[in-house]
Amino acid sequence: MSQAAPAGPDDGALIRLNGITKTYGRGTAAFAALRGVDMRIDEGEFVAIMGPSGSGKSTVMNLLGCLDTPSGGSYQFRGVHVERLDRNQRALLRRHFLGFVFQGFNLLARTSALENVELPLLYRGEPASRRHAAAAQALASVGLTGWEHHSPAELSGGQQQRVAIARAIVTAPSVLLADEPTGNLDSKTSHEIMELIAALNRERGIAVLMVTHEPEMAGYAGRVIRFVDGRVASDQRNAPGPADGEDG
Repeated sequence: MSQAAPAGPDDGALIRLNGITKTYGRGTAAFAALRGVDMRIDEGEFVAIMGPSGSGKSTVMNLLGCLDTPSGGSYQFRGVHVERLDRNQRALLRRHFLGFVFQGFNLLARTSALENVELPLLYRGEPASRRHAAAAQALASVGLTGWEHHSPAELSGGQQQRVAIARAIVTAPSVLLADEPTGNLDSKTSHEIMELIAALNRERGIAVLMVTHEPEMAGYAGRVIRFVDGRVASDQRNAPGPADGEDG
């Protein structure tokens, strides 16, 4: 898989899942985490994924992020069958097209904000000068100009999540995969982070797929997909909410 955006004979969907299954274990110990999931995500959408514990929402996020592989079914990313890619090809897809934000921030403790944001570019082999400039720009875009050389311990929880978001977008990904991005934050900071994510979706056209258990946070998304027992139980458009603002 090359660095260029993948292309294929699909209908224009960014992501399409057809009949996706995922089973862990074998025999009597087998557990079906996903039981035939169909899903379509278009370019630039903001989709919240909800469901009770064990519903399959985290499993499907791992598959979408190429952190795991399905047991059956088809996963297409811009027409490319991801389930047919080998480990190295999936790593390239992650590196060039996907950004990740986690509940626990996942920052390197003894590393500055700038160096944390540079990491994805380091893995891509970008030269130091380009890494520094891109990381500084990404931090500026999340409101952290002047905080480049602070360590995570010197930052608030909201600031740490902003660093994590900057790290996720520094490669200009097509998709931002956010797993409970406000789970460790207070209510005010949670809304600030959601407004930032919504702005990145709206202004840069980055598709956002977000797992959340909070209906208030899901209100920022354009669609809400609910999982129950490894299946899509509902897929509904959101009424206009706090993320729509002036753009309606």
